[in-house]
Amino acid sequence: MSDIMLEIKNLHVNVADKEILKGVNLTIKKGEVHAIMGRNGSGKSTLSYALTGKEGYEITKGEILLDGENILEMEPNERAVAGLFLAFQYPIEIPGVTTMTFLKAAMNAQRKAKGQEELSTPDFMRAVKKTAQELDIDSSMLKRPLNVGFSGGEKKRAEILQMALLKPKMCIFDETDSGLDIDALKIVAKGVNALRNENRSMLIITHYQRLLNYIVPDIVHVFSDGKIVKTGDKELALELEKQGYSKFDEVS
Repeated sequence: MSDIMLEIKNLHVNVADKEILKGVNLTIKKGEVHAIMGRNGSGKSTLSYALTGKEGYEITKGEILLDGENILEMEPNERAVAGLFLAFQYPIEIPGVTTMTFLKAAMNAQRKAKGQEELSTPDFMRAVKKTAQELDIDSSMLKRPLNVGFSGGEKKRAEILQMALLKPKMCIFDETDSGLDIDALKIVAKGVNALRNENRSMLIITHYQRLLNYIVPDIVHVFSDGKIVKTGDKELALELEKQGYSKFDEVS
């Protein structure tokens, strides 16, 4: 049985007939946390959207394997069932749908796709209450419409709660530190770290090193002009913080 969770081979992606990703190669083993850092426009978010199957992101070449399974022919919901989870940079608001209702629908949709029975209301309530307590999430937040009027930190904690309940194999955080003050960042990082284990891998996409003070990655990659141009350990993030991205632009 392979120890590789995510394998991306020579991935090329076009958006609106313009090539954004220009040959991405990335291997993430089970249990590893990788970080991708790069300036705006380098293609970081395009990678996350291509992985999850967002419409308008045309894969022209390459391969993506999740736990040994080719996901390129899968619809976005099928990729989610296969174990892929994306935490958005800016989670959308859904007026009229409480967070609790959304969570129950998501969990039961996942169970139905796997041929399992839907959760009973008591079992669902117990699961949510237990997980929310473990992640220090106020139960009152669950009664509010999803993300409506939520602070940046509350939106990110709601996503971490979703992740904890859905139990994905591969988690992608697309600039999850956007708009967070330092206190909210610490709370979100605590939730992410609580979900790290040997069978779950994570990919953190960020501009800034500060997030990596709290979610310490195993491996850091520098993204420039649609591909990875350098890979190193957590010290590489500190180097980027001091020197910026300009020298890596020359490499690409």
